[in-house]
Amino acid sequence: MSEVNTGPRVGGWTRFVTARPRLSLLVALVITALAVFAGSGVADRMGSGGWEDPDAESTYATKALEREFPASEPNLLLLVDSGSRSVDDPAVAAEAKRLTDRLTAEKGITGVGSYWGTGAPALRAEDGREALIAARIEGDEKTAAGILDRIAPEFRGTHGPLEVSVGGPVAVRHEMQSIIQEDLMRAELIALPVTLVLLVMVFGSAVAALLPLGVGIVAILGTNAVLRGITEFTDVSVFAQNLTTALGLGLAIDYALFIVRRFREELAEGAEVRDAVGATLRTAGRTVLFSALTVAVSLAAMLVFPQYFLRSFAYAGIAVVVLAAAAALILLPAALILLGHRVNSLDLRRLVRRGRSPSVRTEGAGWGRMAALVMRRAPLFAIATTAGLVLLGLPFLGAQFGTADHRQLPAGAESRVVQEEIRDGFPGSPSGGLEILTEGAATPAEYADYRGRIAALPGVARVDGPITSDGHGYFTVLPEGEAVGEASQQLVHEIRAERAPFDTSVTGAAAVLVDSKDAIADRLPWAAGIIVVVTLLLVFLLTGSVLIPIQAVVLNALSLTAMFGAVVWVFQDGHLSGLLAFTSTGDIETTLPVLMFCVAFGLSMDYGVFLLSRIKEEYDSSGDHEKAVAFGLRRTGGLITAAAVILAVVMVAIGTSRVTNTKMLGLGIALAVIMDAMVVRSLLVPAVMKLTGKATWWAPGPLRRFHARFGLSEGEPGAGSGEHATSVARDKGPDQGRYEDRDLDTAGV
Repeated sequence: MSEVNTGPRVGGWTRFVTARPRLSLLVALVITALAVFAGSGVADRMGSGGWEDPDAESTYATKALEREFPASEPNLLLLVDSGSRSVDDPAVAAEAKRLTDRLTAEKGITGVGSYWGTGAPALRAEDGREALIAARIEGDEKTAAGILDRIAPEFRGTHGPLEVSVGGPVAVRHEMQSIIQEDLMRAELIALPVTLVLLVMVFGSAVAALLPLGVGIVAILGTNAVLRGITEFTDVSVFAQNLTTALGLGLAIDYALFIVRRFREELAEGAEVRDAVGATLRTAGRTVLFSALTVAVSLAAMLVFPQYFLRSFAYAGIAVVVLAAAAALILLPAALILLGHRVNSLDLRRLVRRGRSPSVRTEGAGWGRMAALVMRRAPLFAIATTAGLVLLGLPFLGAQFGTADHRQLPAGAESRVVQEEIRDGFPGSPSGGLEILTEGAATPAEYADYRGRIAALPGVARVDGPITSDGHGYFTVLPEGEAVGEASQQLVHEIRAERAPFDTSVTGAAAVLVDSKDAIADRLPWAAGIIVVVTLLLVFLLTGSVLIPIQAVVLNALSLTAMFGAVVWVFQDGHLSGLLAFTSTGDIETTLPVLMFCVAFGLSMDYGVFLLSRIKEEYDSSGDHEKAVAFGLRRTGGLITAAAVILAVVMVAIGTSRVTNTKMLGLGIALAVIMDAMVVRSLLVPAVMKLTGKATWWAPGPLRRFHARFGLSEGEPGAGSGEHATSVARDKGPDQGRYEDRDLDTAGV
C-alpha cells in the first residue's frame, strides 16, 4: 500500500460535512433568509447599459460634452403630437412652451431646448404635426432613472391640444430594464414547475427531485445578495440577473443530479448511508469541484474586458457557480444524511409504468450500446459530426457587429415608438450623428478650415458648428446612410486621422461602436488564452493525459458552432423573426458573442468533466480503454442529457424575453447545451477517443509524476493514474481497491 498515492486527506472533510446535518441545514436556512433580505431591490440598483469602453476616446468626449455643452447630448426627448393641427398653431405653441418651462424648472434637468424655443428644423417633423422638446437628465444611469421615474408621469399623456410621449436614450434604457425584470419573473414562473416535472421524470422520486431545486434556489438568492453588495462599488448590468437564474438552476441541477445519482448508486450497492455520502463526496464531489472551477474560469475571463456589461456577467457567474457548488457539496450531503434511503421515496413513475424499476447496473444500457456502435464506426461518426458542426457554424463568417438600440425593445414600447417616429419623420435626429469635441484656443479661420476638410470627407452629409465656450467647442457631423453602418464607422477613422490645430475627440454611436470593437479585439486573445490554459491544466489534473485536455478544448469549441451560426442566421439575418417576435437589426451586438462563448464554453466543460471523470475512473480500474469509454457514456449519458434538457428549458424560458439580446442569449445557449450533450458528448467524444486509442492516456514521465503528486480524479484515494493505477487494478481486481479505500476513509484516513 505504500506505493499507492493516497491523495488529499478527505476523511476530515467528510466528517465535517456529515457530522451535524441538522445544524448545517439550519445555518443554511438562516443564511438564505438573510440573503433574501440583502438581495431585495438589487434590480433597481442595476444599469441597462455598459457596452462602451470607459477608457475610450468616445467615452471621454461624451463626458466632456455633457459637462461643457449639456444641450449637445440630450438623453430625454418629449415627442409632442399636435394631432390635426400644425405645430406652429398659436394654441399648440403656447402649450408646448409651458411644457418646456415646466421641464426647465425640474431638478436634475439641464440643456432644455425645443422647436418652439429654437426654431431648429431638426426638431420639427417633416409633416408639421410633431415636434420635439429635448433635454439632458444629469447624473449616472441610476440617478437618471430615478429622475425619469419622477417626471415622466407628469409629462406623458394629454396636455390641452397636445399628446406627449417620452423617449430618448434614458427612456430606452429604463424601459428595457423594466421589461427585463418583468420577463425574468415570468421566466422563473415557467422554468421552476417545468424543471420540477423533468426532475421527477429523471429521478422518479419526488423527494430526490426537490433536492436540486433547493440547491438552485439557495444559489440564486445568494448571488442576488452578492450582486447587491457589488453594486455599492461598481456598475452591474441588469442583464446579469438572467444569467443568475439560468446558471443558478442549471448548475445546481447538474451538480445535484450527479451527486444524488452517485449516492443512490452507492446505496444500491449495499453501502450504509454515511459511507455512501462519504464515497459520493470523494468521487462525484471531486468532479463537481473540478466542474465548478472550469465554469468559473470561463466566466472569470470576462473580467479582462473593460465594458461593465461583460464584467457584470463575470461577477454574477462566479458567485452563482461558487454558491451552487458550495450548496451541492455541503448542504446536499447533509440532506442526504437525514433522508438516507428515503431519498427514493414517492416514486411517481410507479403510477405510469409496469414491472420492476431498472437497477443501477442495467440503467444506461442503451447508452452503452450507442457507445459501442459509435466506436465500431468511429471514423464515420467523427467525420460526419465534425463536418455537420462546421457547416452549422458557417453563417457566423458573415457576422456584422453593431450596438444595442431601441429596436431591442418590443414594437409597442413607448420609447421605441418615439425613436422610430424621430427616425422616420424628422430631418435629423438631435441625438444622432457624430460629435467632434475640440479643446484649445483656435481662430475662426482655423475652425472654418477644419470644418471644410471634414465636410469634404466621403460619406459626410452635413457639418454643423462649431459651438464654442471657454476653450471648448464641438462640431456635429451627420453621416450619409445608417448611423452605425460600415460607412459611418469608416468615417470615424477618417475624422480621427484629420490633423487639426487643436485637440479633437470623436464620439457618437458609430464612434462608440468602433471603440468597443477595438477594446474587445484587444482583450479577446487574453480572455481566450486564460480559458484555454486553465482548462488544459484542470483537465490534465483530472485525467493525467496530455491529449485529453487538447481534445476537450477543441471539441468544446466545435460544440459552439451551431450556436454562433444560428445567432447570425436567425437574429442578424432575420429568419424566424416573425415567429420569435423580434426586429432584426442586421447586426449582432458586439459584446454578445463574447458573453455567449464564455458561458457556453463553461457549460460544455461542465458536461465534459462529468463524462471524462467516469471514463477515467473505469480506466484506472480496468485498464481497458474502450470499456472505459463505454462505461463513462453508459453511466453519464442519460444524466448529461437530462441535465442539458433541463438547462435548455431554463434558457428557453429566459429566451421568451421581449428584449432581443436576452432572447438571443437564452435561445442560443439552449441550442449550444443541447448540441453539446446530444452530439458532441454522445457521438464525437467516443468516436475521437476510439481513434486515439490508448495514446489518449499518454503523458511524458515528468508530467505523470506531477499528476501522481498533485492530480485529482473521480476515483477513490489511492486510484492513482496511468500505468501505475492500471497495474494496481489488475492485481486487486476492478472493485477491491475501490471498497478498500472506502473503508480507509471511513476509518478516518
